[in-house]
Amino acid sequence: QLQLVESGGGLVQPGGSLRLSCAASGSTLDDYAIAWFRQAPGLEREGISYISNSGERTYYSDSVKGRFTISRDNADNRVHLQMNSLKSEDTAIYYCAAEKTADSTSTPVRYDYWGQGTQVTVSS
Repeated sequence: QLQLVESGGGLVQPGGSLRLSCAASGSTLDDYAIAWFRQAPGLEREGISYISNSGERTYYSDSVKGRFTISRDNADNRVHLQMNSLKSEDTAIYYCAAEKTADSTSTPVRYDYWGQGTQVTVSS
């Protein structure tokens, strides 16, 4: 059974950077496509980035494109999300999710495996 654990969240000032990690255990991560979602209070869960199991295909939502970079290290069983130029509207709980056959258009219900989330707060 695949288990995911996010880390790297915290409090950062606007314009700052954070690097989130999604660590997998219980299974080999390279069998899975990985997506990052985020959810702010009162809002729906938003898909912001995706990487295919090989790492060849990536996707970014318009809200993070040019600021966030997704990468994966299958040897280390981790996926990372480098977040630069953070804005107050990036404040949310960030989740990683895994699914073997997901693509960049897959919605949250498509994903079977989720981490517990990590809080990102962007505030001065």
